[in-house]
Amino acid sequence: MGKPAGSIFKMKELSKASVSHRRIGEEAEGQRIDNYLLAVCKGVPKSHVYRILRSGEVRVNSRRVGPDYRLQAGDEVRIPPVAVRAGTDKAIPAGRAYRILHEDDWLLAIDKPAGMAVHGGSGVSFGVIEQLRRQRPQARFLELAHRLDRETSGLLLVAKKRAALTALHDLFREGRIEKRYLALVKGRWREPLRHVRLALHKYLTEEGERRVSVSREGKEAHSIVRLVARWQNFSLVEVELKTGRTHQIRVHLAHLGHPLCGDDKYGDFPLNKLLHKQGLGRMFLHAAHLSLAHPATHERLELASPLPAELTRFLERLDRNEQRDHGTELPPGGI
Repeated sequence: MGKPAGSIFKMKELSKASVSHRRIGEEAEGQRIDNYLLAVCKGVPKSHVYRILRSGEVRVNSRRVGPDYRLQAGDEVRIPPVAVRAGTDKAIPAGRAYRILHEDDWLLAIDKPAGMAVHGGSGVSFGVIEQLRRQRPQARFLELAHRLDRETSGLLLVAKKRAALTALHDLFREGRIEKRYLALVKGRWREPLRHVRLALHKYLTEEGERRVSVSREGKEAHSIVRLVARWQNFSLVEVELKTGRTHQIRVHLAHLGHPLCGDDKYGDFPLNKLLHKQGLGRMFLHAAHLSLAHPATHERLELASPLPAELTRFLERLDRNEQRDHGTELPPGGI
């Protein structure tokens, strides 16, 4: 009796690789072996990676290791022949080079455009990090240090060493990186400065989309909102994040009656349509400033990203069409 059609299809889909040996450099030092294998064996099912670990087919310095083993510089990893799904390594276009705001041996800060996901997944075949790796084939290590929503523009940090990634993750987790955003919201924001402390809860809609709401059962979230400029019907605010919850700025401001202009999840949808006709074709949220201790030198690093041209043009249009409050000033190319 022949094999089921499904099995035949899977066999056609798979190709065999040969045994490989890899010497671990500082870029992978401290990484768990299971995560390392998942990264280097692209297209291999996760279950198969754990099977070859359990069976002892993967060896580090000729010894069996468990999935939680952390690699050390100089380790030699033996990787057995593994089945790789054909077609999983889809061609990623190099695309246009990203604007570099800072670069050294440890980290890279780029100016992410709106509309670009930071990584592939959830229906997106590739994102910023995949394109960066495509543009820099000589780079031995490039990993996102944090995330930005797809429609948010501005500063994005990428680690160039595993030690930098670990240090940056620690800084973000401990709240030792100052993050400031510029947002245009509906209505007249009244207070020069306001601390917003509203817990946020993540959930899925019936359609399976991720959403966030203010809820006592949620996780603590703290935003500091400062008024920058104000018009008859709109306000430009700077938001400093003290926590980094999903959609934090968008949900906090919408809950307070000041939704972000152009926000297609929590915004004022009729207003968004009107704003689109007037030239605002995206959400007005921009990661404008990051301040942190450098992961290697510990010197203070101040990074700034100016407002993109399309957002600056829209503010200029507001100035022509609406009276701006006396004493408020637009940021000259940034904050």
